Amino acid sequence: MFTSLQNVQIFFWLMFASTFGTRKLHEARNSWHSGCWILKSLVYALSIGIPFIIPNIFIQLYGEIARLGAGIFLLLQLISMLHFISWCNKRWMPDPGSNQCGLFGLFLSTICYIASFAGIGVLYFLYVPNSSCAFNIFNITWTAILVKIIMAVSLHSKVNEGLLSSGIMSSYIVFLCWSALHSEPEAGKCHSHMKIAKDGDWATIVSFIIAICSIVMATFSTGIDTKSFQFRNDEVQLEEDTPYSYEIFHIVFAMGAMYFAMLFISWELNHPARKWSIDVGWASTWVKIINEWFAASIYIWRLISPVVLRNQFVNDEGFVPHRPTV
Repeated sequence: MFTSLQNVQIFFWLMFASTFGTRKLHEARNSWHSGCWILKSLVYALSIGIPFIIPNIFIQLYGEIARLGAGIFLLLQLISMLHFISWCNKRWMPDPGSNQCGLFGLFLSTICYIASFAGIGVLYFLYVPNSSCAFNIFNITWTAILVKIIMAVSLHSKVNEGLLSSGIMSSYIVFLCWSALHSEPEAGKCHSHMKIAKDGDWATIVSFIIAICSIVMATFSTGIDTKSFQFRNDEVQLEEDTPYSYEIFHIVFAMGAMYFAMLFISWELNHPARKWSIDVGWASTWVKIINEWFAASIYIWRLISPVVLRNQFVNDEGFVPHRPTV
């Protein structure tokens, strides 16, 4: 499966190289990005044959590179998620000095926090059938602590971020915790409440297809959300400018294909995955756990960094060196 997905990765790397630096709609490479489907089909057919002529040692090396690319894709997805949270907060939560009504934002905040705490309870029920499941108990408990920390920091008087953005992030990290626990190998005592489907069961196949569709949608939304990855947001968008960065779009899709391949092989290059299973194994579990902790850490730093940096700036500006008197 990993080798078969290499052609998709090669295709998007070629598209990245051919559209790099495209900024105007009148450029010829703009037509290449949005059209020329017959020529693109030929390029894709060429990329299909490339993995069959590459020595196996290079495929193994590329597999290690794909792991790194998949990790970068998770980071880009996190940045896009933070940008989406900021957009929701600005869209539905009024400014402190405005007269806008924030009832809808408050309603969404309530729903997110109810879903977060209810989700934690469901995780305890599903994945902690007995007290011997120390690994699951620790991860679920730590997720609950992270939710409370995020809520407390966002409501602090010096931060005053509100409940909507923190509620969405809390729901997101609870989802990551569930995804990590769901990726645990099914052989064990900590899945007794789960109804394990057999190979080829229709429920397993449907969940497999839903997982594929969700990954494709996440890749596409991350690819077109190039404004999240800009270091400067003060650039003026002209009518002749491209609506988004084509090279970032293609490199995100290339890394998304790497992530997709890692899910199919459960992040294990030398161990085949079970039929109709996707993203199951201890490697997948740890990747998602680390992703959850990293997401919570980045969000908390995003909340407190203005306060910390402002206090540091004030201290630097107000510092008067003591000059000893003679």
